[in-house]
This record gives sequence, C-alpha cells and structure tokens, in this order.
Amino acid sequence: MVYGEHEFAGKLFVVEGTDGSGKSTQLGLLYQWLKAEGYPVFFSEWNSSPLVREITKRAKKRTLFTPTTFSLLHATDFADRTERDIIPPLKAGAIVLADRYIYTAFARDVVRGCDPEWVRKIYRFAVKPTVRFFFRAPLEVAIERILIGRPELKYYEAGMDMGLSDDPEESFKLFQGRILDEYDKMVPEFGLTVIDASRSIIQQQHQMRRIILPHLKDMK
Repeated sequence: MVYGEHEFAGKLFVVEGTDGSGKSTQLGLLYQWLKAEGYPVFFSEWNSSPLVREITKRAKKRTLFTPTTFSLLHATDFADRTERDIIPPLKAGAIVLADRYIYTAFARDVVRGCDPEWVRKIYRFAVKPTVRFFFRAPLEVAIERILIGRPELKYYEAGMDMGLSDDPEESFKLFQGRILDEYDKMVPEFGLTVIDASRSIIQQQHQMRRIILPHLKDMK
C-alpha cells in the first residue's frame, strides 16, 4: 500500500523500533547535529497531541481501552499532529523528525488483535517519509535497557491487556517479541532502513547521517 506521496519542499525522517532500541537517543543526536549545521528542524513525537492527551491518560488509568479504541485514539492523535506539526513545516521546506510514525500502529495494533488491512487503511492520509529508520535491537538487549530504567512497568506498556502473562515483566517480554516480529515483516513491505541497534551509539549516528545527507542538498 502506497501512502501520501507529496511534493513538499521539506523532508520527513522517522525512527521506529521496539521499546529500548535506542531510537529516541539517535533521533535526539540527529536533531542536534542538523540544528548545528544550520538546517530548520522540527520534532514530532508519538502520542503527544494535546487534543487527546487527557483522554488517553484517564482511559489508561482506568484500563478502559479495547484494541479498537486504543487504535482509533492513537490515529486521532496522529491526524492532529500531522495537520499541525508535520505538514506545515514540510510545506515551508523544513526537516521534520518523527519519533515513531504509522509503523508503530501497524505493529502494536496488529499484535493487540486489530486487522492489519484495517489499521493500514486508517492511516491512508499519512505523508510518506523520506527515510524510515528501523532500529533493530536484539530483544534481550532492548528489554534489559527498559527494565533497568523502569521501577515499574505500566499496564499497557507491559501488554497486560492482552492476557499474555500475569507477571508484568514476562508479559512485557512476550509483547515486545511479537511487536519485533511485526516490524520484521514491515521491512520489505514498506522499505524500512534497518539500523543495527546493537552497534555503538557513534556508529549508528554516523550511519544515519550518511543515509540522510543526499536528501539535504539545497535545503539551507
């Protein structure tokens, strides 16, 4: 399925991966580098729209979500951010960096039981990214990073709504494993650019820069 081909002057670079893959760290470093080089850069983060933030927070606290309502609320968040935070900078010729994009929904929502074709149709309005990075970390490495930094796993974060295990840590491992499987399927489907997230931070960052440099010509 082909998403929104566009003729905007700007460029859209997105990062994807399981929790603990290090993608957010790499995107932050890329942002700093692009700013230092004089490029106009904007940032957009998954599930950050003020339009649905409070609703999402309350529903999570009361564990009210079904797979479908979870999916639709995230789609609403994404639609609002696309209209407000992504398309305007692209039209203005700027660079937009997105920490998670539609592929997060394609992985998580499908793992939770939503129909893959249905989820993909919901996001037909999405702008096609210039480059789609997938930071692939070995599952045990990614999980260790998260568990070290989290005193307690949240209900939906751990995938407890799926009934995989009564133990949050075990549920989290099973949940993330299934998400990783979905990402692997999307590599050929959407042309995701795979970054080996087990390499050093410096090596990963250098690879990202090499990949995006050809797309930055005449942007300053």
